[in-house]
Amino acid sequence: QVQLLESGGGLVQAGGSLTLSCAASGLVFRSYGMGWFRQIPGKEREFVGTITWGTGDRTWYGDSVKRRITVSRDNAKSTDYLQMNDLNLEDKAGYYCATALEWGAKREDQYRYWGQGTQVTVSS
Repeated sequence: QVQLLESGGGLVQAGGSLTLSCAASGLVFRSYGMGWFRQIPGKEREFVGTITWGTGDRTWYGDSVKRRITVSRDNAKSTDYLQMNDLNLEDKAGYYCATALEWGAKREDQYRYWGQGTQVTVSS
């Protein structure tokens, strides 16, 4: 059974940084590209970033965050990471990781397995 477990969310001041983790189990982690989305209640999920399978040589980022985030992976730990810098109030959302079905995937239907999410709150 594939499980993805996000962690690292919490309360951070505007301008601060946060690193989210996504621990995977039940799959051969290095064989899967991984992605991150975020969602504000009442709105659709927004693509944040994705990294290719294997060594993660390539990454893609959403336009609204691409200058402030980095997605990385550690295959030995079956975990990928979302580092976010210079957080602002608009970054407040639930953050979800998922396994990608193809490289550079930016739509929800291009992902298969999803975690339950971790909440990020930004204070002014």
